[in-house]
Amino acid sequence: SATAHRTKATDGGEEGTADTQPIEESARADRASADKTPQYNPLQVRIVALWHPEHNSSSSSHTATSIKQTFVLPSSYPYIVMKFTLCNIVVSVLVLDTAQAFSNAPSLLKRGISSHHVQIPATALSIATSPPPPVVEPIEEYSAAISEENPLKVIIAGAGVGGLALANSLSKNPKMQVTVVERTDQFKRFGGPIQLASNALRVLEEMDKTVYDEIMEKFTYTGDKENGIKDGIRTEWYAKFDLASPAEARNMPYTGVIERPDLQDIYLKALPEGIVQNGDGVASYKKDKNGSIDVTLESGRTIKGDVLIGADGIWSAVRATMRGTPARGDGSGVTYSGYTVFAGELNYDSPDNGQVGYKVYIGPGQYFVITDIGKGRYQWYAFLARPPGSVKDEKPEGSSKYLQDIFQGWSHEIHAILTVTKENEIEQRDLYDRPPSVSKPWTDGHVALLGDGIHAMMPNLGQGGCQAIEDAFVIAEELEQAKSRNEITRLLNEYQNRRLIRSAAVQGLSRFASDIIIRGFDTPAKVVWEEGKMIPRFENFNYAGIVTKILQPILPIFFAVQFNFLYDGWKNRYAIDLVAALGFLVLGGFMLVLSAGVVGEAGIAASLGIEALIGIEGVLDFEALSAAFREFFTL
Repeated sequence: SATAHRTKATDGGEEGTADTQPIEESARADRASADKTPQYNPLQVRIVALWHPEHNSSSSSHTATSIKQTFVLPSSYPYIVMKFTLCNIVVSVLVLDTAQAFSNAPSLLKRGISSHHVQIPATALSIATSPPPPVVEPIEEYSAAISEENPLKVIIAGAGVGGLALANSLSKNPKMQVTVVERTDQFKRFGGPIQLASNALRVLEEMDKTVYDEIMEKFTYTGDKENGIKDGIRTEWYAKFDLASPAEARNMPYTGVIERPDLQDIYLKALPEGIVQNGDGVASYKKDKNGSIDVTLESGRTIKGDVLIGADGIWSAVRATMRGTPARGDGSGVTYSGYTVFAGELNYDSPDNGQVGYKVYIGPGQYFVITDIGKGRYQWYAFLARPPGSVKDEKPEGSSKYLQDIFQGWSHEIHAILTVTKENEIEQRDLYDRPPSVSKPWTDGHVALLGDGIHAMMPNLGQGGCQAIEDAFVIAEELEQAKSRNEITRLLNEYQNRRLIRSAAVQGLSRFASDIIIRGFDTPAKVVWEEGKMIPRFENFNYAGIVTKILQPILPIFFAVQFNFLYDGWKNRYAIDLVAALGFLVLGGFMLVLSAGVVGEAGIAASLGIEALIGIEGVLDFEALSAAFREFFTL
């Protein structure tokens, strides 16, 4: 500018005022007072020297002239310079602190800052210059590859036999991290024996030979003894099951039983410490966009995994979340079977100990089972057709006396064990099951159901726990193949494909056995010749008695088909066993026709029976068909 303007500092008043005048007049005034050296602050002189390196600070007069020619510095300038210096110090500290932070995070530098959101702490300097950046949480890098450094995280809901078998198998893989979430606070010695048929034992041996050997140490064989159905009134053998031959032909162990707490204890000791977490069950889950699972526990706590397996029983919360239905009650898919069961477990000196494995006593409207569970202990079951809630019915004289009255006139073997059973050795429970899930899902992305959560069944075949073990075996086989998390959905769908038909057949057979024994069987018709009499006595020559007699030679054939089906298919390599399916259809259909009870409407009865046998969830109304089936047998 051609004109120098007055500079006015108003920091508490007017200081350092200078007249504004043309440059020429200023120059003349300088020449007139050349003998005088202006008294400038030394710091002012130093600053100008720094800004104008060509000036030599050693020549005070020359420097003073330069200052005069450049600009006039107010006397308050030391304060301004001090502020400037402090700002430099703050910036230097921030730079050094940032450099230190990066030196402590080489991985961040290695991957590049551009792939991460770095949040810089707000400072006085940043606030003064620009608004703070938005707070962005660090994003964890997702890697689909499965490795020992990045293991597949598998969460198993429920520590029943299926859940523990699966956990034991997967935990041996260093590329998997397994967590079992169990609702109960602690494991107690509760529950009776569990039957492990030859198919389940073969699976257990395949999954873990060490665990299998420990199970065998506490195992009681029943398959190598006499087993079958007895006339509940006459105590005569009606039909025997050959469990030994199918097992021997396949080099498989015999069917038997083990105390459920013993089986559980074997698995808990085999699992690495910390895998099983007690006291907090699964309540629900949500899926992330990359397929991983956020599992909400009953306490409200959330855990994260790559896979969730719902092994949480017939009232499964995992299934309820998967299908958007309640876990219990209407809409859950769980149906009352129409039967209640009393169970007793005791030390008992049986006359046929070591000779007979288990006996099923049949008769009108109910049946009774006695089985050897080893070490001088026995278990018995009484199956009765009752409406739901009969557990709450009053029994003033106790359950033992109640059952003795119900089974009055039945075999003395039944009454012998009932009379010595104490009240604290008896429990009653209503029986629930599920129809086979054909059209409804077993899986939901990285979530799958196992055991009673997907195919709860009646206990007549002793296959409930066995089928859960087969589920665990197939899931383990499928997940072992995974190299990437992107494969999990496909592998769990393959698990469903391998298990669907076989488990549905076992479910149907279990329900069929209950209905046919209780609703269709009676005391067999019999012709009795008495000594000295020319005319025989005809016992129970009603329709049901005659049908039961006709079926007597057919049942062993049906059982043979059933056991061959169970023992052949334990690997679950094929979706369906066509030979077994044909045998079930022909023999089962024939039995249903005879058991219908109305000769003139046999075709209709057979249709009802077959639909009840193959009723499937989501396709047929299983509960309505079952009710119709049971009602038909009461005609």
